[in-house]
Amino acid sequence: MKLFSRVILPILLIIYIAIETYAKLNHTSICSTTGCELAGELLKFNSLYLNYFGALGALFIALFGWLSLRREGFEKLFYITLYAAIAFESIMISYQLLANPEPCIFCLGVYGGLLLIALLARWRYLLYALPAIAALFVSMSALALTANRSIITANGAYLIGSKTCPHCKKVKTYFAQSAIDYTDISIKDANARFFIKQLDINTIPVLVIKEKNHTTILKGDQRIIAYFDNKKQEGATTETDTSPIGIYNQEEGCSASILQDTGCSEASEVPLQ
Repeated sequence: MKLFSRVILPILLIIYIAIETYAKLNHTSICSTTGCELAGELLKFNSLYLNYFGALGALFIALFGWLSLRREGFEKLFYITLYAAIAFESIMISYQLLANPEPCIFCLGVYGGLLLIALLARWRYLLYALPAIAALFVSMSALALTANRSIITANGAYLIGSKTCPHCKKVKTYFAQSAIDYTDISIKDANARFFIKQLDINTIPVLVIKEKNHTTILKGDQRIIAYFDNKKQEGATTETDTSPIGIYNQEEGCSASILQDTGCSEASEVPLQ
């Protein structure tokens, strides 16, 4: 049983991670759920590096497990490495459960494999660790974390900006004077920030106009105001009307920063920091 739990199971876990890593390198995945795709968005780096790290951790678990069969001194290293990996995965899984509408099946597979190793290696140790694992999940659930969600839902106008950005204020003032309805979305919203970065937009304001079969994306106060000025003129059209998505990257704006004080000026565009 020791050989199976301390060596064979960790090796199987390495193979499982290696298969997923190979699949990702070939632009596919053994996990087909949305949760798997969203899990990568929660990281500050490419999710492949997390796979490499996981495989390395499983390798150390297998190595220390094999050495513990011969020398008792390595048994402590085996359990330290194993439960460190369980603690790490507990935090990752708990965050995913809070931030994503569904968890990553691959991550749950890794987590389940670690728990199975711990259960078969010495179930009493796992029993002692359960309160700590539960505490991690409870502590994460107490945090005010932003969940992955769609910021553009129904038809209408959505303005992504901040309270301190002068370019955003100019657009909001124009909308108020022109009685234009819109939904105000703060750049502090992680989903809004991710949305515009996927479009390679680094400044605000950004206006998204969603219609039934047409989505227009405008960047910069001048472009946004000019769009509605032209719409007021009977029969007038703008170049944004000729394509489903129109993105303009030459407008001035404030840095798309989550900080309240963006530090931008009226005269120049501030790069994303």
